[in-house]
Amino acid sequence: MAGLPVIIGFGGINPAGRSSLHHGYRRLVLDQLATADAMQTRASLAGLMGLLQHKNGKWLDADGNPIELHSYLQRIDPVLKAGTLIRKLEKNLFDPDQLLFHKRATLHADSEQPVTFLIKRQQLPDQIPLGWLLSDAGNGQVRVEVPISLNVLTENFRRSPVNSAGQLPSGFDPKDLYQSRNHPRGLQMTVFGASDAIQSMGIEWQTVLQHVPADQISVYAGSSMSQLDYEGNGGLLQARLLGKKVSSKQLALGFAEMPADFINAYVLGNLGTTGTNAAACATFLYNLRQGMRDIRSGSHRLVIVGTSEAPLTPEVMDGYTTMGALVDDAALLALDKHKGLSEPDHRRACRPFGDNAGFTLGESAQFVILCDDTLALEMGANIHGAINDVFVNADGYKKSISSPGVGNYITMAKAMAATQQVIGDKGLQQRSYVQAHGTGTPQNRTTESHIFSTLAKTWGIENWPVTALKTYFGHSLASASADQLVNSLGVWRYGIIPGIAGTESIAADVHQDKLDFLLQHKEVGRDGIDAVLLNAKGFGGNNATASVLAPHVTLEMLTRRHGAAAMKTWQDRNQHVQERATSYDEAARRGDAEIIYRFDHNVLDATGLTISRDRMQVKGHPNPISLQTESTYNDMLDSGRD
Repeated sequence: MAGLPVIIGFGGINPAGRSSLHHGYRRLVLDQLATADAMQTRASLAGLMGLLQHKNGKWLDADGNPIELHSYLQRIDPVLKAGTLIRKLEKNLFDPDQLLFHKRATLHADSEQPVTFLIKRQQLPDQIPLGWLLSDAGNGQVRVEVPISLNVLTENFRRSPVNSAGQLPSGFDPKDLYQSRNHPRGLQMTVFGASDAIQSMGIEWQTVLQHVPADQISVYAGSSMSQLDYEGNGGLLQARLLGKKVSSKQLALGFAEMPADFINAYVLGNLGTTGTNAAACATFLYNLRQGMRDIRSGSHRLVIVGTSEAPLTPEVMDGYTTMGALVDDAALLALDKHKGLSEPDHRRACRPFGDNAGFTLGESAQFVILCDDTLALEMGANIHGAINDVFVNADGYKKSISSPGVGNYITMAKAMAATQQVIGDKGLQQRSYVQAHGTGTPQNRTTESHIFSTLAKTWGIENWPVTALKTYFGHSLASASADQLVNSLGVWRYGIIPGIAGTESIAADVHQDKLDFLLQHKEVGRDGIDAVLLNAKGFGGNNATASVLAPHVTLEMLTRRHGAAAMKTWQDRNQHVQERATSYDEAARRGDAEIIYRFDHNVLDATGLTISRDRMQVKGHPNPISLQTESTYNDMLDSGRD
């Protein structure tokens, strides 16, 4: 029997805050939640943003003054909301009003005097240009005379035309939470997000290792654009041109698969399979497909799937702006000219399926933990849902590498067919919805809506709910579908599908037949949705669609496979797991939960291995690694071989 990939944990960080225990989702529907849940999420955000402390059993404000928690959180609610989700660019990463650039210029000598300047001797070029005349000027300086002309680069500053972004909560900086050692921001976010996901399970990692041999755990995590800030590939390319030195870490930490490497080396000590797929904006779903296949095939029992993207750098934003992909301040004002605004509405920068002018970049690191259904029951794991299937298709021949093609029709159709096979026609028609890619561009709104409308007609769907979460987070590139997934899990916990908040009305060229674009939050109940389809469309024709099953559907499937007695045993074990997960959440809100980061911890070498022809025992791992394999090609081999 194929293993069912069950979701047993998730966590991360994005503009809505910490993802575990549904806090990121709760931020989107905060005013619709019960008071206790809303206050927990406000406390989580306040702690992340440095507005709340917990010391010696007392709650304190940012200045260390004692407070009554409930009233304080109500008072700072506007601050928490203003400092999360898409908003005007803050200056913690870079100053959008002072972006450095250089202009080429030529200094010409006039008819009587050469170009003359003083320079410190140690700052002279290693190779003196032809025609320079040098003379000692004293005090370690040299006078340079250039008789004809001198090419120079002049230092200039410009204001960014784009000033909206999905930024991590104001005041939150992942590098302050552990010994970050000049790590690129994407890797800092990886450490926080992976640690959050692992602790959200409510199961000790050593307990996992007691159930699973080391080689049956896999980690698929990465980014689509690699680490492009100064501590990574950005600095590698910039340093010499800025008159600085290249560091020994910039190239090494810049690789796109480095999030997986960090999880293996510094969070888990993982010895199993590792890697990442790079698929532009569909990267997470490609990784999810890999993890799903590992579990289905039985080659692996537990998989961590994730992405971390930190694209808020001047260079990346400049690149997308030059392509005409990002919505700038001028375009935002033009969209709202009927309102007579004097300043752009940065909060509503991303308007999927409405009148729009481009997408908005965002940063996000998200991780989900999958395991096979048998292992989930053995460990008493929390069951948040299951991955039914993930489909990937290219576009074929293209006129433009960034233009959409037919591949997404294929992935959506396959995902709908796979969903129908599990929950039936009525389930697909009445109890499913779509998390659209929904970038907020004119091209996306027409092409993606046509896909949904066409296929809804094919499957007899009359009013298919469609939402698009980039209106809250912006486009986090590799992590875009991860944002979709972790927030879909919140829908099953609280029964509310977040609406497309940034869009006031659907654009005239959007295909609406058989579709229900949710411009407001929609109450569906905790068991009112059986499945969600996550859609991703990436540059180059990287299309992917996932079918994800609700926890109540997952539990029904597990009961049919394993029986009522096994499910009762799982429920008994799960009580302790839920308590541990809740304890982690409480500790995280108080600021007492430690980030998992183990540098130079239990490093293994050959002395930690015991090897025979049929097994390998690794120090610190209770289960041996089996070396007994059966060839896939037995029907092609000599049965009498030695």
